[in-house]
Amino acid sequence: MYLNINDFTLYYEEYGKQEAPNIVILPGWGQTRETFKYIIASLENDYKIYIVDYPGFGNSPFPHRDLTIYDYANLIIDFLNIKNIHNPIIIAHSFGGRIAIVLNGYLHQSIKQLILIGSAGIKPKKTWYQKLRQLTYKLLKNCQFFVPKKKRKTYLNKLLHYFGSTDFQQLNPNERQTFINIVNEDLKPYLKGINVATLLIWGENDTSTPLKDGQIMAKEIADAGLVVLRGCEHFCYLEEPSVVLKIIRQFLEG
Repeated sequence: MYLNINDFTLYYEEYGKQEAPNIVILPGWGQTRETFKYIIASLENDYKIYIVDYPGFGNSPFPHRDLTIYDYANLIIDFLNIKNIHNPIIIAHSFGGRIAIVLNGYLHQSIKQLILIGSAGIKPKKTWYQKLRQLTYKLLKNCQFFVPKKKRKTYLNKLLHYFGSTDFQQLNPNERQTFINIVNEDLKPYLKGINVATLLIWGENDTSTPLKDGQIMAKEIADAGLVVLRGCEHFCYLEEPSVVLKIIRQFLEG
């Protein structure tokens, strides 16, 4: 199903019982509802579940402008208001965790409970090598004006291919700037503003959002508990789906 919200066309799906408690699932960057099929199928008999495709992913087109994490958060608030969803439980993975942190910790959106799985939001400190690599890229990018106009696009593409990650290279120009806007935003100051019971689920070997990020969140959020899954990485809910589901159910059922 689609909703038109300002200049967004947002695709979403809903499952479960109409009068049951609401769950809103916020997937990670580049992910869609497809990766949450197991969790949805396991919970839909007891809950009303909503899951969205963010602009640029799945069935939702990307708008012709750059976005920030606050655009995504306000889009979700508009979605909740239009669908008349009050005080939902939020399950968020990775980038979805960024949205959830802004929703409750900064914009004070009312939610019932929060489940963060390998959540992003803590800005990592760059190593000297990363800083040098970033500086080199900026210097070489500025050298484009010494390259003939006909060859500039090729020159910039080669720089991007060498310095950019695979995920970054696959984005269009608006999406690239959006990605930069998002990863450069440190959400740690908003963690103390989260005012609901929060379950943190983390893979022990997560390299995308390291376990130390989860430990920081557990310390900063007033009412938070951290569960670490041994041997798991960033997609622990796909690596150990039955275990993650059991943990979620225990949390939701008190």
